[in-house]
Amino acid sequence: MCLAIPMRVDRIEGFLAQCSIKGVSREVNLFLLQDQDVSVGDHVLVHLGYAIQLIDEREAKSTWEIFDAVLTAGDNDSHA
Repeated sequence: MCLAIPMRVDRIEGFLAQCSIKGVSREVNLFLLQDQDVSVGDHVLVHLGYAIQLIDEREAKSTWEIFDAVLTAGDNDSHA
């Protein structure tokens, strides 16, 4: 199983993008999406430093809501 994190594209230089989410910024390789039109402000799924899929903002927010719920549930379980 792999886990991909939704991130927003903040800057693009060639195949490298600066992406961020929740105050965390990372350099992400866009090479795998070279056949797609990725622009600043778009959202991508990032796995191991590579953008693997272009997604819309609604899907990115929905995914983060699920991640936050899982993390909250885990915190509650550890305090029980």
